[in-house]
Amino acid sequence: MWSRRSLILIALPCLVLPSSTLAAGAPLELVRTIALPTVKGRIDHIGIDLKRRRLFIAALGNDMLEVVDLNSGRRERSLTGFGEPQGVLYLPEYDRVYVANGSGDRLDILDGTSLDRVESVSGLGDADNVRYDAEARRLYVGYGTGALRALDPATGDSAGDIRLAGHPEAFELEARGTRMFVNVPAARQVAVIDQAKRAVVAIWKVPGARSNFPMALDEPGRRLFVGTRRPPAVLVYDIDSGKVVARQAICGDVDDLFFDAAHKRLYAICGEGRIDVLRQDGPDRYVLETSVRTAPGARTGLLVPEEARLYVAAPANAALPARVLAYRVR
Repeated sequence: MWSRRSLILIALPCLVLPSSTLAAGAPLELVRTIALPTVKGRIDHIGIDLKRRRLFIAALGNDMLEVVDLNSGRRERSLTGFGEPQGVLYLPEYDRVYVANGSGDRLDILDGTSLDRVESVSGLGDADNVRYDAEARRLYVGYGTGALRALDPATGDSAGDIRLAGHPEAFELEARGTRMFVNVPAARQVAVIDQAKRAVVAIWKVPGARSNFPMALDEPGRRLFVGTRRPPAVLVYDIDSGKVVARQAICGDVDDLFFDAAHKRLYAICGEGRIDVLRQDGPDRYVLETSVRTAPGARTGLLVPEEARLYVAAPANAALPARVLAYRVR
């Protein structure tokens, strides 16, 4: 067990205090709030159809998929018949929406125009995050007590499983390589997978921390960012050596983490009700630039670089309905 002293000694070499200009900058500006009046309970991940300018929001607590029209700034439709939807992804080349159902133990494939269900892939217990490898044209779904299922995105046909030491949470794929990086919080590790071999080729420990759920990748900068909840922090890995080269304290209950390559920033979206904005001053140096208040329980979102927007899903509370908070990235 880590002692308090050992945790302090680990953190000190990489600790960076907030800059003196903490209140001066405004990297995120709230520009719109979109009400989701029928949504109750927990909200999970978000996908986007850029061409039609629609957001897809996994309303896990309602077993629904919310469709938001970004042109009008209103909820367009509420799709029913899901079982705790968690991950959601839209692929324009197939014009399909992929929805992972946690309690439904399946992946639903929807037509992008009608939003009708055209296929379901069963046998995926606790189906969670969904990612796409554009080069190999493979869809990956994290599920069960420890596996990634590779699928043909056109048909839903299985291309095999990659076994892991525990249930996979967030994972990221290299665009110019063959590796993927997978958070496995139950095993307190990041699993490194070679997609060509379809096997784990390295295990990176999560030193001095646990509950590593969200992840982001700066592939050109050769850095992987892993968010942890105990303690609340971002660990920065060199993806060539697998070593932790920096760590920075962040807000509590982090569930989504995004790297903004254009502005050299990280956005940590946390359930305690804020976004922590970390500035990348160098590959191994990260500074808390500012914190933006959101709402209690608002811990998932989506960064859309093409529109310079960060969307955050806020659950309903006693005073306000569930809603999407749209921030302009500046």
